[in-house]
Amino acid sequence: MFRSLVLRGLALVLVSGLPAARALETELPNEAATHLSTLGRAPDWSELDQYQSTITHDEFVHLLDFVYATHGYSGDLIKVEAEEARILTKDGTEDYFVLQFAKSPSDRLPLVHWGSAPDKLPRATGDKPLAGFHIALDPGHLGGEWAKMEERWFKIGEAAPVREGDLTLRVAQMLKPRLESLGAKVSLVRNNSEPTTPYRPSDFEEIARRLLQEAGIADPRENFDGPADPEKEKTIAWQRELLFYRNSEIRRRASLVNYQLQPDLVLCLHFNAEPWGDPNDPTLSEKNHLHLLVNGSYLPNEIELDDERCEMLHKLLSRSFPEELAMAEAMATTMAKATGLPPYRYKTENVTSIGATGYVYARNLMATRLYRCPTVYLEPYVMNSEEVFERVKAGDYEGLKLIAGKKRPSIFREYVDGVVEGLMAYFKDTRPLR
Repeated sequence: MFRSLVLRGLALVLVSGLPAARALETELPNEAATHLSTLGRAPDWSELDQYQSTITHDEFVHLLDFVYATHGYSGDLIKVEAEEARILTKDGTEDYFVLQFAKSPSDRLPLVHWGSAPDKLPRATGDKPLAGFHIALDPGHLGGEWAKMEERWFKIGEAAPVREGDLTLRVAQMLKPRLESLGAKVSLVRNNSEPTTPYRPSDFEEIARRLLQEAGIADPRENFDGPADPEKEKTIAWQRELLFYRNSEIRRRASLVNYQLQPDLVLCLHFNAEPWGDPNDPTLSEKNHLHLLVNGSYLPNEIELDDERCEMLHKLLSRSFPEELAMAEAMATTMAKATGLPPYRYKTENVTSIGATGYVYARNLMATRLYRCPTVYLEPYVMNSEEVFERVKAGDYEGLKLIAGKKRPSIFREYVDGVVEGLMAYFKDTRPLR
């Protein structure tokens, strides 16, 4: 069914020094499989062999119960025994991946880290504390006219449209030289408003139709009547757009991160939002808040998917969580101080609050799951809040301006300062200086 789509525009990304199995482009549409996520591919469980005997039983159980599977999981999928864990590799079979535990912390085999941990880097000078560290900046969403498709834009009166993808790119472009001045190597996952995926919504026609059929919609409408259409999710056009920007685009970015850029850390830059209704006549909110996310808090039905179960094990066993949490907590502290924003409080159950600041949550987002290196997802500011709209409208500037009754710096510089100061605080505590 999907063979023509797989062949159309398909390109393999081959990177020198990477095993062929790991160098494959991961953004391929999935076969008609019940137990794979949308556009997912059957996982290669042998990749987990690198983690044999690198973790003890107690360490594994702690991460599983308190970070990654906080909402529970089926014992048929993950069977934890005294000396090993048996993980079902394909639902509906009796095939298991067996992970051997180290008998004690002193018996653990060396863990092969994805990238360079700051505490393992050579000593740095005081003016270049990030030297030798590679950071990829991932400006969330898409800009320009693509923002309308994503429904991440709004317009008020004669003011220029507010597009999240353009805001995040601007932050990334300002953050890059600041981090480079501190010695870091910095890459942009996206450096313009265009998609990174070679696919377009029309490429997902067949998959969109299948998803609607599986949802019980036998004769779906082709198009929808704008973002306010209450039945838009039942149309082919909306489904194929969603497959394009929320799935294919993120999988493509994951491929770039994992097999081309190969950074030590990814910072996913975002602005938050409250519901605004019609983007041409939006509702501004009084709410404004801040939070940061790391990977974790998988729901039981997500763990049931073969690819997500394997990806969760990659994140758990690579031990990226301690570094992600420490960095997120450091940036949460400095960004809260810079912005004065309160922490966001989730009303849904798909997150788990972690850390001590109250600003950091574990959540199973595609980007934080698929990016193999430590990844922190930033969500400061409600971009359709009354205050933030005025600050965005003011653009970038030096010094302070009176905005919404208070003297404030440029919102872009404030965002950048909060990130930089948080990373500096983290590196000060973890990396020796000479």
